[in-house]
Order: sequence, then C-alpha cells, then structure tokens
Amino acid sequence: MRLIALLLGAATASPAFAQSEDHLRPYFEGKRVVVKLEMPGTEDGVDVHPRAAQPIDFPQHAGRLKRFGTAIRNGEEVLVTRVKVKRDLIEFQLAGGGYGTFGDDAGSVHVPTASKTEREKNLEKEVPRVTDPALKKKLREELDALRKEREREDARNRAEAAQAEQAKQANIRQRRIEGGSRFNVRYRNGVPPDALTPDGLMAALSEYLDFAPMLAQRGPAVDEAPRDPARGEALRKGLTVDEVDALFGRPESIAERKEGTLSVSTSVYRTPDRRISAEFVEGVLIRFTIASP
Repeated sequence: MRLIALLLGAATASPAFAQSEDHLRPYFEGKRVVVKLEMPGTEDGVDVHPRAAQPIDFPQHAGRLKRFGTAIRNGEEVLVTRVKVKRDLIEFQLAGGGYGTFGDDAGSVHVPTASKTEREKNLEKEVPRVTDPALKKKLREELDALRKEREREDARNRAEAAQAEQAKQANIRQRRIEGGSRFNVRYRNGVPPDALTPDGLMAALSEYLDFAPMLAQRGPAVDEAPRDPARGEALRKGLTVDEVDALFGRPESIAERKEGTLSVSTSVYRTPDRRISAEFVEGVLIRFTIASP
C-alpha cells in the first residue's frame, strides 16, 4: 500500500512540476543575467540551498573550481539556456549548462595491448617439450625475442596513448571553459510552491545573479495593454520608474520591500478612468495590472 501511495504521489506531482516549468522557462530562457561569482565548468555547477544558514558550501565550490576550471567569471553577462524543475531542485542553466551533460565525452583514451603471435604461442608450448639442449636454447632465444618485441610495441602504444590523453584533456579543459555552468537550487523536502514562480526563483538566486539585464530585455506580454491612447505610449515591462512616472505622473502610493538583495517597489497610479498597479525590481517594471477606478 505504501508503494502504491508513493507512486500515486509521484504521478500527481509530475504535472504540477511540468506546469511550473512551463511557466518558468519562457520567463527566463533566452534572457541575459550577470553572474556575481566564479562558476565551475561542469554540469555539477553550484549547489544553492536557499533555506540553509549557509546557502553555498564554499569549500565544495572551491574544489569544483580547482578540479574543473572556471567557465563563467564574476561580472560576466551570460544567456539563460534552460530552466528545469525536478522533485527537489531547480536547475538554472547558463551558457549551455556545464560540460558533462549527455553527449559530452569525458572518458579516457584506450590503450591497446599487443597480442601474442601464433609463433609465440606455439613456442611457449614447444620449448618445454624439446630435449635437445642446442635446439631448446635456440627456440628459447627466439621466444624471448618475440616477447621483447611485444613489450616494445606495448611501450609504444602506452606512449602514444599518453600523448593522446594529454591532447584530449587539453581539449576537454577548453570545452569546459566554453560549456557554461548552472545553479542547482536544492530543497530538502521537495521544491515548495513559492519557489516555483519567477519571483521565488529570482529571490533564491539574487545573491549570486543580477537579473537587471533580463528584466530590461523582457518585452510586452500578450495580455498587456498595447497602448495608452491618452498618452500615445506603450505601457510595457522593462520601462524604468521615471518612464512610467512620465506616462501617469507621480504615483499616489509607493510600497517598498526587499527580495533577497533585490529592491522591489509597487507604485499605484490613478487616472480618471483607470487604476494602475506597477511592480518594479531595481527600478525596472516587471509586471502591472490595470483596473477600473
């Protein structure tokens, strides 16, 4: 019964994750952000535990940087390439998501071993049976020569494989630098609902990512008012506080709060025929609603 309950729980949870992922992906993917710390060139990326006292294990982080090299540097602006929701984590992939994903070759160079020739195998059987001392000596010398030649071939193979391995590792190091990285936003008891929203995900990563380029890049949504006919200007996401103030005048109220390290404010504007509530992150409009007064 317990197994059936677990299976039913998994079956009902999957659509919720899918819906949340479908909501998060168009919001973030294809947008640009600025990284606030060095990130390792591996799919292991940076683990973030938002609800822990120390969200990042920095000794672990340093170990990954040392082992895999730095793919993205502090202050670098990069593309968000994928957001993926799993049971207990959200993957926030940058510039490719990190080397080591499916299809990336991280194996070692194969070293072939020289096989015994038929002559060597026959001599190994024949030498013990020969009773003539002179013939035995001749056959043993031939057998030793064949063995030494095989050992020389093995040594050549190992030397060539070592050179190939060095070249391959150099290529992998370069591809790690070019392969991006990711944040793994982890939760102990599954991803909570408040983390499955753009605001929740930005709050979890705001200490390590600057979302200002992304917010400025976002265009108008399909359900936004295309144009304010009284002013001949589009009200759209990405406008600054000053630009919205220029459209509607000074707001009648402003509420400010903090989301992690981000400054969030909500301004309410009123016109003769409408009430506009506009939410800004770091002075950039990210959402608004328009209602009758």
